[in-house]
Amino acid sequence: MIVVIDYHKGNLKSVERGLVRAGAQVLVTDQSDLIASAHALVLPGVGSFSDAVSTMERLGQMQAIKQALDRGASFLGICLGLHLMYESGVEGSPEPISGLGIFPGCVIRMADRDAEGHSFKVPHVGWNQVNVVEGFESCPLLDGIPDGENFYFTHSYIAPLGSESRATTQHSCVFPSIVQAGSKVFGVQFHPEKSSDAGARLLENFVRL
Repeated sequence: MIVVIDYHKGNLKSVERGLVRAGAQVLVTDQSDLIASAHALVLPGVGSFSDAVSTMERLGQMQAIKQALDRGASFLGICLGLHLMYESGVEGSPEPISGLGIFPGCVIRMADRDAEGHSFKVPHVGWNQVNVVEGFESCPLLDGIPDGENFYFTHSYIAPLGSESRATTQHSCVFPSIVQAGSKVFGVQFHPEKSSDAGARLLENFVRL
C-alpha cells in the first residue's frame, strides 16, 4: 500500500492512476495518522510552497511525514513534493518558509537568463533531458531508463545542487531533477505520471522498492 498525501491542492488522480498501473495499491488521504503509519508515501506536486506548508501544518501532515520517515518509510516527492523536502522555500512568501528539512538549502525561483544573458521562458514547461550525476548510475529509480531520457517538467522554482543530487537538468541553469536520501527516499522535479513510458518505468521502480 502506497499512501498519496492529499494536501487539498489540485487533482491527484493522475498520480494515483500512474501508481496503480505500476502495480501498487494506493490510498489517497489527508489523515495524519494514516500518513504517519504508512510504509510508503508519495507527496505530489501541486500548488505553491507556502500554501502547501500552511495546509500540511494545519492538518498535521508535516509532522506525520517526519514520523513515517523516522520509521524507515519509502518516500517519493514529485515536483513541489521535491521542493518540500528541503529546509526552506520562498515561493509565495517574502521570507523563506520551513520545509521538511530532509535536505539543506532553500528552494528559489529559476532565473529567466543564463550566465551569458540568454533569455529562457519561466515557468519551465515541457520535455527535457534528465542526466545522471557521475557516480550515481545505479540510482534505483532509474533502473532500465537510459541516461539523458526526456521527462515532462512544469515548474518555476528549483532546489539547490548538493550531495543529494542524483540527476540534473539544464534550462537557464543546471538544477537537480532527482535527489535521494538513504536507499528509499527520493524526489523528482519532473512529473513521472505525465512522462509516458519513461515515467511509467520510474514509478514501477519506486513501487518495486
